[in-house]
Amino acid sequence: MQNRTHTCNELRIGDVGKEVRLSGWMENVREVGGNLAFVVLRDYYGTTQLVVEDEKLLETVTGLNKESVISVTGTVRERGNKNPKMATGDIEVVPDSVTILGKCRYNALPFQINRSREADESIRLKYRYLDLRNPDVKKQIVMRSQVVAALRNAMTEEGFLEITTPILTASSPEGARDYLVPARKHPGKFYALPQAPQQFKQLLMASGFDRYFQIAPCFRDEDARGDRSPGEFYQLDMEMAFASQEDVFAVLEKVLPPVFARYGTYHQASQAPFRRIPYLEAMETYGSDKPDLRIDLTVTDVTELMDGCGFAPFEGQTVKAVKVSDFTGTRKQIDKLCADVEVITGSKVYWFKVDEKGEIAGGIAKFLQERKDKVISELGLEKNTLVGLTAGKLTAAQKTAGALIKQLGTICENHIDREKYEFCWIVDFPMYEIGEESGELEFCHNPFSMPNGGLEILRKARSGEVDPLSITAFQYDLVCNGVELSSGAVRNHDPEIMVEAFSLVRLGEEDVKAKFPAMYNAFCYGAPPHAGIAPGVDRMVMLLAGAETIREVIPFPMNKNAQDLMMDAPGTVEQKQLDELHIALVPAE
Repeated sequence: MQNRTHTCNELRIGDVGKEVRLSGWMENVREVGGNLAFVVLRDYYGTTQLVVEDEKLLETVTGLNKESVISVTGTVRERGNKNPKMATGDIEVVPDSVTILGKCRYNALPFQINRSREADESIRLKYRYLDLRNPDVKKQIVMRSQVVAALRNAMTEEGFLEITTPILTASSPEGARDYLVPARKHPGKFYALPQAPQQFKQLLMASGFDRYFQIAPCFRDEDARGDRSPGEFYQLDMEMAFASQEDVFAVLEKVLPPVFARYGTYHQASQAPFRRIPYLEAMETYGSDKPDLRIDLTVTDVTELMDGCGFAPFEGQTVKAVKVSDFTGTRKQIDKLCADVEVITGSKVYWFKVDEKGEIAGGIAKFLQERKDKVISELGLEKNTLVGLTAGKLTAAQKTAGALIKQLGTICENHIDREKYEFCWIVDFPMYEIGEESGELEFCHNPFSMPNGGLEILRKARSGEVDPLSITAFQYDLVCNGVELSSGAVRNHDPEIMVEAFSLVRLGEEDVKAKFPAMYNAFCYGAPPHAGIAPGVDRMVMLLAGAETIREVIPFPMNKNAQDLMMDAPGTVEQKQLDELHIALVPAE
C-alpha cells in the first residue's frame, strides 16, 4: 500500500481501535493551546484528521510548512466533534510516529490549494502541479481518464481495432498551420506533426483493415479559444471500410449517449437517432451550423416584411428576426445583449417590443407604426414579446441572428432546458466556398470528401453547367449543446474523382500526386468506400464537466499564447543544436 495501510478516504467508525499508517500532504495545521494540533492529511483519495498530542511529535508537525508530505502511524479513535462534510468525519487518528517524506521548503504558497481556481490563470498554469492538488481540479482529470477508458472499451466492443499512427510525418494542406520538425539527417527538409491522422486512417482502409480507431494526438499551430487548446489536442479518431454516412452515425449514436449520461454534469442525453439538419436549413433556422437545440428560439426571415419601412440599415439587405416571448428583461439588459452580440459578430442588433398593451414600442418601433398590425400578425407576436433584428448579406444576417439566439439562451431561463445534452448531426455541407482571404474557390471542409453526385457533378461544374458552390458533400458535423464535437465525411476513394475535385481549386493531377503521393497511389491499387469521424476528446470532457474553458480538463495545458508557463516552453536552444539541424536564426524585423 505504498507506505500506508489505508488511504485518507478509507477509515470509518468500524475502524476505531486499529493501528494504521497513513501518508499524504499536510493540508492544514491548527495548533491549540501549545499542547495540541489538528492536522488535515490529504492524499489522492481524500482527507483524514490527525490529532497530535505528543509533545515531540507536536514540534515536528508544527515545524513543517503546509503541503509537506508525511507518513504517520497511529490509532483510530471516534471523533468527538464529528464532521458530516468529510467522508472520514466520524473518526480521527492519533499518531505515535511521524516520518517526513517530502518537506515543503516554502513558507508561502502561490495560492491556497483548495481555492486555486480563484487564482490568476497564469499563476495556476505556472504552478499546475499545485493546482492539480486541489481535489476539484483533480476530479476533472480523473473524469477525463474514465471517459477515455469508456470510449476505448465501447469502440473495442463495436469491433474497432486500435492502431496508432505516426507522429512524425509529411506536411500537407489540411486547413491549419503545421508544427514543423527539422530533419537532422536530411538538411533543409522537415517533418510535420500530424494535424490529424486523416491520411493514415484512409490508408489503413486501403490496406484491408475494416474498423480502425485510436485516441489520437493532433497538432495544429492555431490560436486558442475557450473550446480549443493551442498546440495539441486529442480526438476519438475512427474510420470504417465499406461504410456509409449512416453507418458512422449508428456507431457514435450507440457509443456516446451512455458516456454522457454516466459521466456528464447532466444525466440526460439524446438517444438514437440524433436529429439530422441540413447545413442550409441550420443556417436559415438557427443562424448557425452549431445550433444549441436546448434553446427553443429560431430565426425568421422578415426581409419582405421590413422592406420599405424607412430604416436605413435594412435597405437592400437581408433581414432576420428572433422573437422572444414572455421577455421580462429591462432596457439596460437589452442594450447589453445587443452590445455583446456586436462584439462577437461585428454586426449590430436592432429591436422592438410588443408591450403589455399590445403596442409596438422601443428600439426601431417608430419605423414600424404604419405596418404594426401586419408585423404583429405575420410574426404571431403576443404581449411582452421582444423581437431582435439583424441585417446584412445573407450569411452575415444569419450568423448575427445565431449569435443573438446563443446570448438570449444565457439570460432567458424560460427558453432553454439546461439540464441535458442535446445532440444533432449537421449534414450536406457545401463542398466548396469562396475563401475570405483568397477570394477564390476553396474546399469548404475536408478535401477528401465524396461529393453528392460523384464524378458527374464535378465535371458539370468544371464545364460551367453547375455552380460549384451548389455542390454538397457527404460531410457531417456532430454538435452537442452548441459545441462542434467533430467533423467527418464519406471519403473520396476514387483517384479520378479526387483529381476532378482538386481541379476546381486550381490543382492538377500532378499537384495531387505530389501533395498526397501515398494516398493517391494506394487508391490506384483499389480502395474500398470508407467513412469516418473524429470527436474531440477535450471538448467532450469539457461539456461533461461543465467547465468554462477547455484548459480545465487538460492535465498540463498551454495558455492562450501557446506557452507552457510551467516548463517555460517554447524556449531557446543551444547553438550546437541549431548547427546539427543546419538552422540559422534570422533576427525578426
